Amino acid sequence: MRSLRLDVVSIFPEYLAPLDLSLIGKARRDGLIDLHVHDLRDFAHDRHRTVDDSPYGGGAGMVMKPGPWSEALGHVLAQGSPPAEDHQPRVPTLIIPGPGGEPFTQQIARELSEEPWLAFACGRYEGIDERVYEWAGERMPVRVLSLGDYVLNGGEVAVLAMVEAVARLLPGVIGNVESLVEESHEDGLLEYPVYTKPAEWDGRAVPDVLLGGNHRAIAAWRREQRIQRTAQRRPDLLPPTAATSALSGLEERVATPADAPDLQVLTRACWAPEFARYGMFSAGEEDLETVRDGIQEWDTRVWRKDGQLLASVRVRPHPTHSGTWQIGRLMVAPYLQGRGLGRELLVYAESLAPDDVRTFWLNTGARSTENLRLYKKAGYRVRPGEGEFPGTVDLTKRSTTSLP
Repeated sequence: MRSLRLDVVSIFPEYLAPLDLSLIGKARRDGLIDLHVHDLRDFAHDRHRTVDDSPYGGGAGMVMKPGPWSEALGHVLAQGSPPAEDHQPRVPTLIIPGPGGEPFTQQIARELSEEPWLAFACGRYEGIDERVYEWAGERMPVRVLSLGDYVLNGGEVAVLAMVEAVARLLPGVIGNVESLVEESHEDGLLEYPVYTKPAEWDGRAVPDVLLGGNHRAIAAWRREQRIQRTAQRRPDLLPPTAATSALSGLEERVATPADAPDLQVLTRACWAPEFARYGMFSAGEEDLETVRDGIQEWDTRVWRKDGQLLASVRVRPHPTHSGTWQIGRLMVAPYLQGRGLGRELLVYAESLAPDDVRTFWLNTGARSTENLRLYKKAGYRVRPGEGEFPGTVDLTKRSTTSLP
């Protein structure tokens, strides 16, 4: 079972005591999280264990000295994993919380949850001597992360928030993994409203759709609620097409063999840059007969405007995996890409799945950075090992309509 090592350096180590509570505390006791807290003052050698001094150039406040920090971080590095097979010692990714850093997001939390070892440096006062950043950067990856556009007294509060956001994504920490699927920010939207018993309370009733047992209708209602809530509270998160569908302005229909020539051209336009950029697949193109066969084997949808084919996606029950809905050839004309159409096509493709579908499945290039970012933001996760085709990965996502 994979575990995450965490090292935190602070002048207030007792501040990290809440990490012994709730699910994070249980994960520590279960061995999923290996937490080590270090007191920065243990690396100051004067009688008063001094870790700060006045700033050069004058100004209010104090600055944390580089000496104690280099010793403390050196101590953390020395406590790490044994050398790897290539004889290179493993090092942590060092996180330094600060209001001048990169905004901490759910996507960053997911990235950090894939790391085996994280270290946190909790600054105080006016901050840490800038040379510490340079010193640390020569020895390990360093990321400066901010919780938001405000100032705290120190980094400990931020570390508590970041550790919880990261650790809860580790396998085994959250008992019901389905609770992670449609949380706020997992696919760029806020979470939908939730209700429990009784069905009526204080003259307020639970929406009827949640009581009817129609899982597809419930999923559609929740999706609409997420968009509405995001528009009201965080309109900056909405893609240009979230509130008003861009696809609604196009003519949509089921593809026929007569669409094969245009589909062949759209495929070439969408994937030729992929061939050139990543060199993952054979550059050989499908002939028209192969494209026509695909139209017969899949439910292929096309969108046109003024007769021009602008987008397409195809779906079908997976031929070998029962209860799995296969999504493929999600394509948008190159000059329309970057406007949110891809995500809208993906949502549409998922909505076509029968009620008994438990899993959505798709395949993309292992180095297709933009595609992987789109799919992961929509809640898909990469399956271990190579994908169905050489140079690819498979991604899956649990269908919410199959949940009780």
